[in-house]
Amino acid sequence: MSRVPVIAGNWKMNTLRADAIALTRAIRGRCDGPTGVETIVCPPCIWLTDVAQELEGSSVRLGAQNAYWADAGAFTGEVSITQVAEVAEYVIIGHSERRQYFGETDESANARVKAALVHHVKPILCVGETLAQRGARETEQVLVKQTCGGLDGVEISAELIIAYEPVWAIGSGLAADRATAQTAIAVIRRTVREIAGAVAEDVRILYGGSVTPSNIAEYMSQPDIDGGLIGGASLKAESFAALVDAAAAPITSG
Repeated sequence: MSRVPVIAGNWKMNTLRADAIALTRAIRGRCDGPTGVETIVCPPCIWLTDVAQELEGSSVRLGAQNAYWADAGAFTGEVSITQVAEVAEYVIIGHSERRQYFGETDESANARVKAALVHHVKPILCVGETLAQRGARETEQVLVKQTCGGLDGVEISAELIIAYEPVWAIGSGLAADRATAQTAIAVIRRTVREIAGAVAEDVRILYGGSVTPSNIAEYMSQPDIDGGLIGGASLKAESFAALVDAAAAPITSG
């Protein structure tokens, strides 16, 4: 497989400043320099500058958890894409928690993706179905809609990352099995192929939802799964490093 695996840690609304600095140092100490995997950490926006300083010169990349599409303006409480671009290389867009709790939509995700690319920030676009949608056998329909909606009018390149995060698996301990995850991610890749052609084979698609060091190898064994967007396990350097090592193993071991 030519696609370099990705392990991205989404810290969500966790860590105080001292925690963020200590966690970054520990992750850098364990994850700096592995070949065959790209490592990203996404702290709360208030700690982006602190984490960026700790990662200077490191192979560990920095991402934001969200960004507003406008460059500047009267949008109290938002963080603009231009502000994110000052410090971060990646940005998570359309996470299910943003959709569920803050009313974000495919249209707002699309605006964020376009703005990120304009400012040379690499988007990690999240898509995924709820438990009710899966029960109603609407998974494929939802994934196609969210993927098409998020990428409408976007010039797709290998810089784009997509994360399949079934809502029912996030933070629940109920991880999708590898066959379920592979089937869903194959739908996403097929959809990208229908939109943009052969570049779909270069787009990295991650699985997210109760990923742990004990199950990451199962996902990495699947042909369309290129790594993980990690929640809880990214808050401990030891477990996050184990995920990075596991993602690197298929390539580094030949």
